[in-house]
Amino acid sequence: MKATQRDFATAAARASRECAIFYFCGPDEAGAAAAADKITALLPDAGERVEMSGAQLRKDPVLLGDEARSGSLFGNARHILVRAAGDEVLDAVGNLLLGQGQACPVLIVATGATDKSRTAKLLEKRGDALVAMFWPPDLSSVTASVRTMADTAGLRLNGDIAERIARASGLDVRLAQSEVTKLALYLDASPESPRTADAEALSAVGASTEEDGFMPLVNAVMSGDTARLAGELRRMHEVSLNPVGVVLAFERRAAQLAQLSARVGPRGDIAEAVAAEKRAHRIFFKDERDLAAQLRRWPKPRLDRLLHRLVELHQSLLANSQSAALLLPQALVEITRVAKAGK
Repeated sequence: MKATQRDFATAAARASRECAIFYFCGPDEAGAAAAADKITALLPDAGERVEMSGAQLRKDPVLLGDEARSGSLFGNARHILVRAAGDEVLDAVGNLLLGQGQACPVLIVATGATDKSRTAKLLEKRGDALVAMFWPPDLSSVTASVRTMADTAGLRLNGDIAERIARASGLDVRLAQSEVTKLALYLDASPESPRTADAEALSAVGASTEEDGFMPLVNAVMSGDTARLAGELRRMHEVSLNPVGVVLAFERRAAQLAQLSARVGPRGDIAEAVAAEKRAHRIFFKDERDLAAQLRRWPKPRLDRLLHRLVELHQSLLANSQSAALLLPQALVEITRVAKAGK
């Protein structure tokens, strides 16, 4: 079974009943991760979540099949979520398919992969598997999603407030959902008791503007701008940017660069490719210069290594949230140095 973000909502309910393996890919890592959460919510009995990394499964391709067919500690239901980069879970998925016996649901979010990857090709014609491809959303689609989230939460939002939330979230639907949830809690809103959210309420719950959010930090690091890095790290601490949210913003930019790099090709015109993306409204006009500069600093081999590093960092932050204040700045300094040396 195959799907894109256009038909995923329609296919999700059926897939959650009929499929055991779910492969979410494409340059919109946020959309892929949100889709994994939606399928989890739709599973008849999701049970406990077991998280694994692609790097872990690349080193031990038998582990996924063993975990999927082993019972939980107390014999309850479970599902496995794998965060991977590219095709690094190919062998693990192959071993899972060859195994005997009932396996728990396996959901794979593959950053930097597409529905043309070998893993996707292995799964797409199977009746017990779903391959879903997610492209980067535009501002209008995320704004519409924010309004849908708000309706569900009992919030009345005008178009301007919804667009501010979409921009502040960097078009990441997970972060937008977090802002909507905070806003609903602040206003004590519910479907039974709707509340109107205005700019004052939005400011009160701390929703950042786009300029005060993730992108200045992302651009400083990905452009190798060591002169700006110290100030951005200080700002990250002062405004209490969520560490996992920061890494998600970097994963999103890296996936965007990977998609652009594929379109440019080995000897293409970077400036023209980025300009074409702007004309097609697939990128913000003010991101054009940063994206072109970062494409020059991150050729495909280096970008592939970065995607792996970000997935590993994401896993580390989830497993060691108390150490995030140390782990994240160290990783960002390392990435900035690599970017600076890359031109």
